[in-house]
Amino acid sequence: MSEAENAQNALSVKVEVLREDAVLLTVAGDLDAATATELQHHLANQLHHGRRHFLLDIRDVPFMDSSGMNIILRVYQEVRDDLGGVYVISPTPAVRRVLDLTGVSLTVPLLADVDEALAAAG
Repeated sequence: MSEAENAQNALSVKVEVLREDAVLLTVAGDLDAATATELQHHLANQLHHGRRHFLLDIRDVPFMDSSGMNIILRVYQEVRDDLGGVYVISPTPAVRRVLDLTGVSLTVPLLADVDEALAAAG
């Protein structure tokens, strides 16, 4: 992989607190074994600050492997006992297919936009 391709696929995570218990994480780039710790760090930080609703906007994630799915499921397990949730927003068709095939979409709702996800978060 060239340096330009690597830079293009680097993960970026923008964090926006929507309300005291809910946070929007806008993720861009490949979510895989090489980049998953970046997202994990942001999620752990928000858990530490008491957030229990995680809105993950992944419309700009062209590829996700099991590392990304494991992080989503892990944070879901962390917040479900606190009546929290994880909401995946606008997955690409390729990522949605992986989430459907692995059953992640049976546990974590896949939603169209931030407003729909925030409404689902209650």
